[in-house]
Amino acid sequence: MAKDSLDLFGAPEPPRAVPVLVPLPVPKPYSYMVPDGMNVEPGAIVQVPVGPRQYFGVVWNDGAGDNIDPKKLKPITQAFVCPPLSGDMRSFLDWISGYTLSPPGFVARMALRAPAAFDPEPMVEGIRLTDSRPERMTPARGRVLELAAEAPTWTRLGLAHAAGVSTSVVDGLITQGVFETVFLPPPPVTAAPDPDYAAPKLEKSQQMAADELIASVRKGEFGVTLIDGVTGSGKTEVYFEAIAETIRQGRQVLILLPEIALTPAFLERFHDRFGAKPAEWHSDLAPKMREKVWRQVAEGEVRVVAGARSALFLPFENLGLIIIDEEHDPAYKQEDRVFYNARDMAVVRGRISGFPVVLVSATPSVESRVNADQERYSYIHLASRFGGAALPDLHLVDMRRFPPGRGGFLSPIMLKAMAQTAERGEQSLLFLNRRGYAPLTLCRVCGHRFQCPNCAAWLVEHRFRGKLQCHHCGHEERSPDACPECGTLDHLAACGPGVERIAEEVERHFPESRIIVLSSDIVVGVKRLRLELEAIANGEADIVIGTQLVAKGHNFPKMTLVGIVDADLGLANGDPRAAERTFQLLSQVTGRAGRSGLKSKGLIQTYQPGHPVMQAIVSGDAEAFYQREISEREKALMPPFGRLASVIVSADSRADAEGHARGLRQAAPNVSGISVLGPAEAPLALVRGRHRFRLLVHGRRGEDMQGFVRTMLTNGPKERGSVQVQVDIDPQSFL
Repeated sequence: MAKDSLDLFGAPEPPRAVPVLVPLPVPKPYSYMVPDGMNVEPGAIVQVPVGPRQYFGVVWNDGAGDNIDPKKLKPITQAFVCPPLSGDMRSFLDWISGYTLSPPGFVARMALRAPAAFDPEPMVEGIRLTDSRPERMTPARGRVLELAAEAPTWTRLGLAHAAGVSTSVVDGLITQGVFETVFLPPPPVTAAPDPDYAAPKLEKSQQMAADELIASVRKGEFGVTLIDGVTGSGKTEVYFEAIAETIRQGRQVLILLPEIALTPAFLERFHDRFGAKPAEWHSDLAPKMREKVWRQVAEGEVRVVAGARSALFLPFENLGLIIIDEEHDPAYKQEDRVFYNARDMAVVRGRISGFPVVLVSATPSVESRVNADQERYSYIHLASRFGGAALPDLHLVDMRRFPPGRGGFLSPIMLKAMAQTAERGEQSLLFLNRRGYAPLTLCRVCGHRFQCPNCAAWLVEHRFRGKLQCHHCGHEERSPDACPECGTLDHLAACGPGVERIAEEVERHFPESRIIVLSSDIVVGVKRLRLELEAIANGEADIVIGTQLVAKGHNFPKMTLVGIVDADLGLANGDPRAAERTFQLLSQVTGRAGRSGLKSKGLIQTYQPGHPVMQAIVSGDAEAFYQREISEREKALMPPFGRLASVIVSADSRADAEGHARGLRQAAPNVSGISVLGPAEAPLALVRGRHRFRLLVHGRRGEDMQGFVRTMLTNGPKERGSVQVQVDIDPQSFL
């Protein structure tokens, strides 16, 4: 009988082993046994034991597990009912791990950001009309029944709201058997976008650009297109047409934006074109919504996501297009655990899966411009603003000739222009990329300077909150009345301006004006920022004073004057990209003026009016700036003509950090075409109580930078005690 049963049902499958990648800093997946009755495939999301703890993980591939006796392995605890990570997604995560020299588990963790979404969303209780009718009919019941007949199923609250009655009316009908209970699939996080909802009227140059993008989408192959258009040229409307074509093909779209550019204005523009908003993905998203978006993206229900850089790791079921708006923005660079640039990784994602990628900017990065010049990328240029709106007239204010009054930071020319703007009932924007009231506070008697106890940085005064704060570790203390060193009262001097100090100066000159200060330490959270931006767009402020929060693609119809308080600020930090970033930032800020067609002006306060960056901005000759910057990069073999990798060694003691860094330097292989600079103390030599030393690896474009750094780390001293080593391939920050 037993033999017949085995013949009938077949011999039981032998246990098998599979590799599972867990979110820990380990170099490869661990092997686990698949229990009887459990079905897992590559990409499946599972729960496994690691020591005494349970972790989420991903089954990585079928090949591993050979030559391992599964019976000696721990079993997988649970396999989730969840769409598996696709082969393309796993290849993408592997590629990032190899390129950034990051543990693969840390990279995989970025794709598993919503553990509660691994289980299916619960069904929603609904109601359905039966053949029964109520014992007594009332006008309210009549409205409910009439409306209920228009759709097969409803929720209680939805039907009551639509019929304009209380839920007790619906509950009474349920009690009488007029409705029966049914279970409905969970509602989508957003309605499906309609590619033909509101076709736009594009100008000729826009239509030509849109046609080129649509052709690349229809081609269905990998390719990168750079859209370089002046501020207000309608770049968004152009790439919306590529999104529409991708939706028609039944594929998903990812729009990457710097988080502070993900504004109501952008979402409304999308809604106006497609009849529905995209799903959002950013740090301020509520946990429940984050879980819903993750799950519905994985199941293919969400068609379009607009999100910050981490949205790149969402497990799309059928991704067909990535848009990177403001592609030049430094916010795309992550500098924590896994160091990566979302712009560059998005291009890799497109190449692996074979779909087009679109980069968009009014001030493209030098790297993207070079790729376009060398025809690696297709290039689209939009040279004029939409609707004939004029670009602002830009003028340099030489602060040596027109200095501000005593104790002030705004030149007489700036103040006069602000007064004229206010008289016309229009808005002014003052830009200073420095938070707080003053970057340094010192005692005028003994010279004591307030410094962070944990970092090699001054404490910044935040007078609005009565605090001195470190912008690197978050340490703060109450602003004192007396010097802690000599005890003198009322002799503490604020040195230099922040946005709060500029606001104080503006209030003295324009006491009747409505003033808004936009700074990340004042406007906390995406929701609050959106409210402030909406108020400005609606004309509820006369003068706006802000940091780089105001530079990101916002459209303020009544803004006709933009003033740069200190244009030289970004040029003095020793960053190889200082000129490029200053050009981009000032161009973006001045581009906020005159977008509705009103005559506008930009004033740029500088002590270096002859600097090439300043001349390029006021002349409007961006091409001359790019050619000069590209030529200098090429001569110095700096990116994109050379490669850089930064190795940061930190420890609780200076001697440990320096000793480890020197050990790594000595372990560096002798390779022609690659050199190592350092170790040297980092410009920020102490952060959060940890001493920091840097090595900078510089090589020619074709050299194997990752192999070089990997060999150096393998042959060098191992991390012990408090020593930590971080590797940043293609660094953006040099602090």
